[in-house]
Amino acid sequence: MHLEFPGRERLIAALDAAVALGEDRAITDALRKSLCELMDDAAVALPAAVMEPVDDHYARRELHASREHGYAVIAMTWAPGQGTMIHDHCGMWCVEGVWRGRLEITQYELAEQDDPRYRFVPVGTIEARTGSAGSLIPPHEYHTIRNPSDEDIAVSLHVYQRPMVRCGIYSDHGEGDGWLRRSERLLGTDPAH
Repeated sequence: MHLEFPGRERLIAALDAAVALGEDRAITDALRKSLCELMDDAAVALPAAVMEPVDDHYARRELHASREHGYAVIAMTWAPGQGTMIHDHCGMWCVEGVWRGRLEITQYELAEQDDPRYRFVPVGTIEARTGSAGSLIPPHEYHTIRNPSDEDIAVSLHVYQRPMVRCGIYSDHGEGDGWLRRSERLLGTDPAH
């Protein structure tokens, strides 16, 4: 099942053209440019369903999965204050665009690994606003995303190299020594009513 919305075919054609470039850096550069152009185009509008948050977690709704090119497009809806833990994308590139509102994105680099423990250092935080897009290419894929607003909803569009059904999350298991442990989180999608 896929959601219909104004400009859907145009969005898919732009993403297909970018992914067909074949090389990760060229693909992500083209996807960022295309997303920024599409977010600025009044003829392209995401479905109303993706503007509705879910109370207890950020919502993930699939807009498209390409059989030909393998990529997937997920709209995420962030209620005020919702966010992620430090996580990775299991070795996949991703391009993220802020369709509505603003998101705080903090990038991390792996400083040390002593399996099964990991230590990260933050290397920068940006506040991404409506119409902006960024990308992650492994091994530089560790990050957090958070809606910093106390009252406004944020919506972002994520283009993943392939359907992202799991990710690695890094959490403190009570040791308090700065080391985090990795676990896998299965990712589902929320219904679009």
